[in-house]
Amino acid sequence: MQVAEIYKSAQGEGRLTGVESVFVRASGCNLRCWFCDTPFASWRPEGDDLSVDEIVSRIFEWDCEHIVLTGGEPMLFSELTPLCQRLRTAGRHITIETAGTLHLPVQCDLMSISPKTANSAPDRAEQPRWRARHEQTRWAPLVLQRLMSEHDHQLKFVVDTPDDCDEIEQLVEQLNAARQRVYLMPQGVTPEQLADRGDWLEAECRRRGLRFCPRRQIEWFGLTRGT
Repeated sequence: MQVAEIYKSAQGEGRLTGVESVFVRASGCNLRCWFCDTPFASWRPEGDDLSVDEIVSRIFEWDCEHIVLTGGEPMLFSELTPLCQRLRTAGRHITIETAGTLHLPVQCDLMSISPKTANSAPDRAEQPRWRARHEQTRWAPLVLQRLMSEHDHQLKFVVDTPDDCDEIEQLVEQLNAARQRVYLMPQGVTPEQLADRGDWLEAECRRRGLRFCPRRQIEWFGLTRGT
């Protein structure tokens, strides 16, 4: 399994915001969001090819109950299934962060799904090949519904402009998703960008009965690897 980094920090997004966790970041992604804040795990994947034993050993260097398996896209790697089995046997709480385009028979305590909306596609002129591939792949409702039916879950959507909220409403209805499980996050890689979009997005969430999801890791640490 290609791994870009393993580190201990605090969860910055969603239901478990603030919870101390060990993060395992898989390197490699089947999508190419223009706003991706971890290009070293997507646009320019880097890292080491680690066995399940090596990953588990590095996780256990920290005495930490919560483990977050993220990316890139961790569901690209079949090793995720035995890795989750090992962590579950050891009594760890497992969160998997995925875009919801792929399915694996994994065990986890929270499936954190971030479906990609039309706002995520890369520029057609600059990245024509990835634009086409991204658009063909980013929305997989059958996979999403299967993940939602099999796991405790949350849905997190990145919002860049107010118009994105109308599309998200349609997707939430299509998935028949429980609104208390739906989180809207402002797009941005600086505290200033997050605050600017967060001002109107938080009000929009209240109006629509959805949850506002600030990206605390950027507020706390900036856009910094290992956080």
